[in-house]
Amino acid sequence: MNDLTAVAPRQSRFSWRGLAPWVISLVVLMVIPLLVSSGTAFTLLNLIAINIVFALSYNMLLGQGGMLSFGHAVFFGLGSYAAMHVMNLIDDASYAGEGFWAHFPVLGLPLVGMLAGGLAALIVGWPFCRRAGTAFAMITLGLGELAAAAGQMFPSVFGGEAGVVSNRMVGPQWFGLELAQSADVYWFMAFWLFVAVLGMWAFTRTPLGRLSNAVRDNAERLQFIGYQPRNVRFMVFIASGAFGGLAGAMAAVNFEIITPESLGLVPSGLALLMAAVGGLGVFYGPIVGAIVVTLMNSLLSDYTDASILYVGLIFLAIVMFAPRGLGGGIEQVRVAWRDGELARRLPGWLSGAVAVLLFAAGLTVLVELLFQWRHGQDELAQVLGMNFDPRLPWGWLAMVVFFAAGVLVKRATNKLREDNA
Repeated sequence: MNDLTAVAPRQSRFSWRGLAPWVISLVVLMVIPLLVSSGTAFTLLNLIAINIVFALSYNMLLGQGGMLSFGHAVFFGLGSYAAMHVMNLIDDASYAGEGFWAHFPVLGLPLVGMLAGGLAALIVGWPFCRRAGTAFAMITLGLGELAAAAGQMFPSVFGGEAGVVSNRMVGPQWFGLELAQSADVYWFMAFWLFVAVLGMWAFTRTPLGRLSNAVRDNAERLQFIGYQPRNVRFMVFIASGAFGGLAGAMAAVNFEIITPESLGLVPSGLALLMAAVGGLGVFYGPIVGAIVVTLMNSLLSDYTDASILYVGLIFLAIVMFAPRGLGGGIEQVRVAWRDGELARRLPGWLSGAVAVLLFAAGLTVLVELLFQWRHGQDELAQVLGMNFDPRLPWGWLAMVVFFAAGVLVKRATNKLREDNA
């Protein structure tokens, strides 16, 4: 009896501590509209919400199940197409004022997208999940290209190059949401973002979520103890496709248009990029990655036409210098703080960060010099105060200095880490 009473308070404290991040997240989502009034800011926030759900659904495959996919956008796109067609059905039924779709709210469209994505994953997942590793990646690459081609071949379903358009201000309005402005759409996005993230986190706590980690780490051992890796991969594939379809339906409501390009390789690569930058080994890593990549794509494109190149360089830097991603770095700091080793390890981390910044500065100078050489000076160079003339040696010399300083700091960092090891 004494042992039971000693354990009970510890379990209670753990449950409250686990609940705190969700309460804080909910408060943040509710406070943001009080601090933001710009329609552009709300548009960016809505896009971040979509990308967070999309990146987390991809992380269910790669981060948790170890399945590298180049066709995850298929489920995103099919969920978006399903939501668009249902939105048009709601619009048609609203004029008659009768029928099932006349009473279906736009607020429930993510459930339609989730059903479409999950059903598509159910159909194609069983033969696909027979393979793993490189074979699975190549199969999903073929799936993405096949779906993108089908989008052009069946215009009655996919709308051809023009895509499918709809109007989100139709059907019954629940909770007074007219969805006329991006500020109204924010509440729609915030609700489904919270529900989707909570659902995917709950999935990681289920036996199936734990088994997906086992398939990722050692499929042969899992098979030895009586579980079929193919079955586990198949069920994870369905769950991931369902949440990918949910993200697609959120995008349909936000943009009110969907084109076959959303089924192809580029959006699948974006999901991989966001998950990898944020960190595949941490649940909240793709959330961080989605925020960073979305902000970079949106903000840098206002200043330079080379924004995609900068995003690619950041991806390479993360893979080379921080393979665990931003979330993995945050976890390292948290664990060091918990173990009382932060003071010992912090100098090495800070010097490593300085080296990365020096490399980034050198790459930025190189990109801007090349861009100015071919296209003339862009707005980013003016913002950064870079007025180097590519025809003069000073800009190229500055690039070399940044790279050389980065190399020296990196070597000093490695030596410092060896001394502290």
